[in-house]
Amino acid sequence: MHGFANPARFLRIARWLTPLLLLSGIVLSAGSLAWGLWRAPAESLQGETVRILFIHVPTAWLGMAGWSAIAVASLVELVWRHPLAGIAARASALPGAVYTAMCLISGSLWGRPAWGTWWVWDGRLTSMLVLLFLYFGYMALAQASENAGQSRVAAIFGLVGAVNIPIIHYSVLWWNSLHQPPSISVGNSAMAPDFLIPLLVATVGFSLIFGGVVLTRMRTILADAQAEARLRRKAQATEGQA
Repeated sequence: MHGFANPARFLRIARWLTPLLLLSGIVLSAGSLAWGLWRAPAESLQGETVRILFIHVPTAWLGMAGWSAIAVASLVELVWRHPLAGIAARASALPGAVYTAMCLISGSLWGRPAWGTWWVWDGRLTSMLVLLFLYFGYMALAQASENAGQSRVAAIFGLVGAVNIPIIHYSVLWWNSLHQPPSISVGNSAMAPDFLIPLLVATVGFSLIFGGVVLTRMRTILADAQAEARLRRKAQATEGQA
């Protein structure tokens, strides 16, 4: 793992991997969404509104996966002092927040015809909203702690916030909820193949886009840091000449 800690080596790999992830993710996402929206049959009870699941489910998964990435990167930063771990955590925050917001919006649009209301304060929806606020808090804290040179504070927050992930996952099992229980579990699925296959492809596509965006943001953060370092050295040289 430490072999990828060298920023130069990471940048060489990310330079060709980033467009590969983005392009393949866009192709898979577009194809699966097109199939799910126009070729998959209407559901017997929910009718055409069930097609929202091809956006709602992948964004819900990636909202949780984004914070899981933050937590893992924060652990690596705190324990092993991996040079790129903190950058990876900060790079994962914005796309994770975007996917979480998309999950909440699509869920609200789905809930109106399915439940007769835009929002209910049940365990799944409330814990997902908490996750969005955690993302906002992490981004603000990461920016403030970076300016103060205290990146460990954001890393600790990233680990503590991970407590919400199992709450989101098990909320529909722990409490009575309007939200349906999981339709897909390890080795089992209650979905028909007409829905399951495009949903899985859409999830893979959205995940590849997430990975490409994270790499892009990591490269941007590193470029900003390198530019700042060059300006600092130039300023010090100017002061020395004076």
